[in-house]
Amino acid sequence: MILGLRTAIYPANDLTAAKQWYALLLNQQPYFDEPFYVGFQVSGFELGLVPDAQSGTGGPQPLWGVADITAAYAKLLELGAKPLDPVTDVGGGIKVAAVIDPFGNRFGIIENPHFDPANVR
Repeated sequence: MILGLRTAIYPANDLTAAKQWYALLLNQQPYFDEPFYVGFQVSGFELGLVPDAQSGTGGPQPLWGVADITAAYAKLLELGAKPLDPVTDVGGGIKVAAVIDPFGNRFGIIENPHFDPANVR
C-alpha cells in the first residue's frame, strides 16, 4: 500500500522568499511554480511549498538524504537556517540533524550509508 516518500510539503508564509531560499539550498529552480504551490524535484522526490499555512517544527518530520551531513548542516546554517538538532550519530553509521528554515519549519537531514537508491520506485 505505502510505496515510500514521494513529497514533503513545507508551509511558506512568504512564498516568494521561500522559493528563493529553497532554490539556493537545492541549487535549482522549481519545476512547478504557481501561486498555490511551488514544487522542486529532489532526486526523484518532491519538496513542495504551500502558502498561507502554519509553519512549525512539530508534526511529520521528513529527513532528506545527504552525502556529507556535516557539510550539509553547515550549508543550511550559512543560508540562514537556525540550529535545531545537531549532527548526531544514531548508530549503524547513520547520522541525523535538523534546522529551522527561515520560515519556521523543521528541515531534517540524514546521512544513511544503508539507503539504496535502487529500491526507490
